[in-house]
Amino acid sequence: MPRPLPAHIEVRGARLNNLKALDVDVPLWGLTVITGVSGSGKSSLALGTLYAEGSRRYLDALTAYQRKRVKQAPPAPVDHIANVPSAIALRQRPPIPSRSSTVGTLTQTYNLLRLLFARVGEHRCPNGHLSTPTLEEVGTGTTDENGRQTCPVCSAYFQMPAAESFSFNSPLGACPTCKGLGTVDEIDERALVPDDSLSLDEGGVASWKLPGRREMPLVAAQLGVRTDIPFRNLTKREKQLVLDGPAEKREIAVPTKTGRVFRLNMTYVNARQAVTEAGDTAGAARFTTTHACPACHGTRLKEETLATLLDGRSIAETSALDLSSLRSWAEKLPGLLPADLRELTLDLTGRLLEGLDPLLDLGLDYLTLDRPGPSLSTGERQRIQLAATVHAGSTGVLYVLDEPSIGLHPANLDGLLRALDQLADGGNTVLVVDHDLEIMRAAEHLIEIGPGAGRDGGRLDAVGTTAGLAADPSSVTGPYLAGTAPQLVRTQRPVDDTTPRLRLHVNDLHNLHDVAADFPLGRFTLVTGVSGSGKSSLVLDSLVPALEAHLAQGVLPAHVDRLEADVPLTGLRHLDAAPIGPNSRSTPATYTGALDALRKLYAATDEAGKRGWNAGHFSYNTKAGQCPGCQGLGELSIDIQYLPDLPMPCNTCHGGRYNAKTLEVTLDGLNIAEVLRLTVDEAAEHFAARPAVHRPLHALREVGLGYLTLGEATPTLSGGEAQRMRLSTALHSDRPGTVYVFDEPSVGLHPKDIATLVTTLDRLLDTGATVIVIDHDTDLIWNADHVIDLGPGGGPDGGRIATQGTPEELAEAATTPTGQWLRRTSRTTRRSAAGRP
Repeated sequence: MPRPLPAHIEVRGARLNNLKALDVDVPLWGLTVITGVSGSGKSSLALGTLYAEGSRRYLDALTAYQRKRVKQAPPAPVDHIANVPSAIALRQRPPIPSRSSTVGTLTQTYNLLRLLFARVGEHRCPNGHLSTPTLEEVGTGTTDENGRQTCPVCSAYFQMPAAESFSFNSPLGACPTCKGLGTVDEIDERALVPDDSLSLDEGGVASWKLPGRREMPLVAAQLGVRTDIPFRNLTKREKQLVLDGPAEKREIAVPTKTGRVFRLNMTYVNARQAVTEAGDTAGAARFTTTHACPACHGTRLKEETLATLLDGRSIAETSALDLSSLRSWAEKLPGLLPADLRELTLDLTGRLLEGLDPLLDLGLDYLTLDRPGPSLSTGERQRIQLAATVHAGSTGVLYVLDEPSIGLHPANLDGLLRALDQLADGGNTVLVVDHDLEIMRAAEHLIEIGPGAGRDGGRLDAVGTTAGLAADPSSVTGPYLAGTAPQLVRTQRPVDDTTPRLRLHVNDLHNLHDVAADFPLGRFTLVTGVSGSGKSSLVLDSLVPALEAHLAQGVLPAHVDRLEADVPLTGLRHLDAAPIGPNSRSTPATYTGALDALRKLYAATDEAGKRGWNAGHFSYNTKAGQCPGCQGLGELSIDIQYLPDLPMPCNTCHGGRYNAKTLEVTLDGLNIAEVLRLTVDEAAEHFAARPAVHRPLHALREVGLGYLTLGEATPTLSGGEAQRMRLSTALHSDRPGTVYVFDEPSVGLHPKDIATLVTTLDRLLDTGATVIVIDHDTDLIWNADHVIDLGPGGGPDGGRIATQGTPEELAEAATTPTGQWLRRTSRTTRRSAAGRP
């Protein structure tokens, strides 16, 4: 008789971040969704507490020596957790793969394809004949340096290629020209000197504006180059010196703003070398263009590797098939080969199909194995990670997924829900942090953390089934599940023939071929479409770099034929949801500039004046102001050998970051450490009469971040919070004519937060800006002035503007997945609380 299993993970007294001694029971062996407004404490419970404790207990089973070699999360501040399984987390933003990775290497399916080509492919003998090895020649499948194959045509012996020979990450298979990357980088001479009417003194050489190269015109003058005439008027020899001159030392005279002159010995760095030495630093990329490798033509592989065929295709041609076509090919392959190889082929293709099926279920059928890893969107990378998890087939594991709906069009959600159900049906506990209403409806249990954000959150706001929360008057999410919350929160602006436009034409990029797109200026345009339809290619890879070049009067990207604006544009702001950075010294106060204003105010007090202190004395990044115990960090990391490092508040400043002398100076009754403990809302009220401080804090409030404390570390912010913080710095600083591009601004946002975001975007339009957004959130789509719907499918079935117009026009036509979903979720057909519409 089987023993009874525990039914819940018992959490008692969870206190991480803003959790307020939270008590909650999380059902085991099923699908549970944790929701709540942004900043309410969802991730603190799911990742910071449950995952941290589950992974820690797994690591406790290892030896002390093994634990020392594994990075461990600090223990969660909680009184008691019982029945927590070993945990695996699928993060919101998987790392961006290197250039040497592809979909095939990320999913491990390319390994199986390499085995197929090595074992049952037709290999070419030295005399050029193709032949398939016999089962005896294949042997055990572990061919070494002595393994040989006999050509049945000319009886020549030749070495059978091993699976490693088909790897572009191995010297055995990689193209020697591009080292297996498939592309080569070349410096674009037109970008080095974008305007030849300028002299060197006027900044005619753009690459000399990179860090550390500002004095190069002075060195060039010492080499005999005239620096005061237009570049176009230089002699051939002078131009050659500017672009490719030798690295010679010269003495130069560098004038300062005060009129003094410094004499320096400096080595000349020509315009081309300045880019080469800059490497991957910011700004250097605009001087290079990436082309397909002229030797391998983008296949990444050696010519002899491509000589092996299987069903008439090389491994590169097979990798170029979309995953759906690849699956069909793998199914029929055993029947195309000799009978003695059929069993081996069935085994290899069966394993290949097992790896492909989870990817197809998650709506990634449009991808190809040769798709470069860095070109994948965040949502695609997360779904590849999820597919690998499903394929692993583990049992008894706690899976914590952070926003798995990122990058997913509503029409693609069915595959994600099937994958979540498959994990739960396999005897696992699936815990999802998400705001998507369809994922909530699919859950067996909902936990809402709230009711607000920051100090107003961290409590168990509501718990139960979808229908229970929809009927719960205390639930923030309930009205959205019930379909009673309003969808429109702004007055849409008309788009007609008189509306000025930004016109873009892309000739050829990924699945975009001869695509013309018009973006209404001074309006809110939302670009949507199913996964893989070409949204990022159109906006992020084409519009953004083309607009950057247009504003800098530079050269358009090679794949963009035209970019024209009916009215002058003044700037571009591209905002995404990437983390602000790993620097724990960065806070909302430092990021927005509010701390700079505060330091000046404190330095202007009478007490600071008596002591002769300037603004630098009120920085926790200087020795004058910082606590000597923690160097201004506010906490210490205690190394306790084989256990994870334990973060502890500094016992000198107690988390205040400053030394005692600095805290003796007060302003409006508070020292600077006490100010950093205030929330943005509290500080904005406290400093309402001091515009330099109040202005950036008011902007944070406008984007719904009033709950943040001024001194909390920005690396702890969610993706949605990071994007809104970036937006706040631009709210009151840009001129009319600025174009804002947002990549998935709904990431991490509860439907209630979406309404705040929409009103913020509307305020940008009031300043004369243009807003272009890539997103799938239906409430965001309904509030747009103009919608560009790419598709109708993904991959080869996408790359076209399937339809465009107002949200109402798309819903009425319902000719695309977006239009059909808008019709189902329109204002007149409310969502059902009991299930999917």
